[in-house]
Amino acid sequence: MALKEELEKQGNWLFKYRSILPVGILFVGLVVFIETNLQQTITDCTVYYEFFCLLVSLTGLGIRIYTVGHTPKNTSGRNTVEGQVADTLNTTGIYSVVRHPLYLGNFFMWLGPALLTESIWFIMSFVLFYWIYYERIMYAEEQFLERKFGTVYKEWADKVPVFIPKLEMFTTSSLSFSIKKVIRKEKNGLFAVFLIFMVFDLVGELIKRHTHYNILFVIGCLLTMVTYIVLKIIKKRTSYLENNR
Repeated sequence: MALKEELEKQGNWLFKYRSILPVGILFVGLVVFIETNLQQTITDCTVYYEFFCLLVSLTGLGIRIYTVGHTPKNTSGRNTVEGQVADTLNTTGIYSVVRHPLYLGNFFMWLGPALLTESIWFIMSFVLFYWIYYERIMYAEEQFLERKFGTVYKEWADKVPVFIPKLEMFTTSSLSFSIKKVIRKEKNGLFAVFLIFMVFDLVGELIKRHTHYNILFVIGCLLTMVTYIVLKIIKKRTSYLENNR
């Protein structure tokens, strides 16, 4: 099999199971965090540093929310079983400055917990692994889009960077922001972020035998958990969150 075909095959496989990647990164990061705390090779994270890490993750979530909220149906989704889906080609809004904004958002979401470890080697390894992993997924997606949209896709891809945004190229999105779509697709994101930060904080404090936990993470986790459950019930029992996108 030619390398080109092998890369696309790997990318399609990784695309289907890409939701598993954060779990693996999170587990390894937590192990590194515990190990460095047990060896006392890092100092206590200051509250300001923890908030900075949280801000990094929330920035990633914000990118995802902005992206999903301005896209039409059957694009930029969480589909896994059915593989690639794209009824139309997104070229306006955030897609006018970067070709893969969702993966850019994912990067910052998981960079936050990686930074919490305060391990330069783990952070560097995370960045490298993330790039190798998602490079194949992005390659497979672009092969799919090029075959489906042809010249239109090529002309857009020639102007728009893959991963690092070119902000001066921004053009207003062709669609209005859909809060209902964001709630349907991204309702678990905020809860996941606060849950991860709370777990890291509690584990770190238990290892050091401290009792001054970061109350913001605890309250944030509880509030976002309740919100997630309520939205889940609303989605299951009503059609309020349904729309044509």
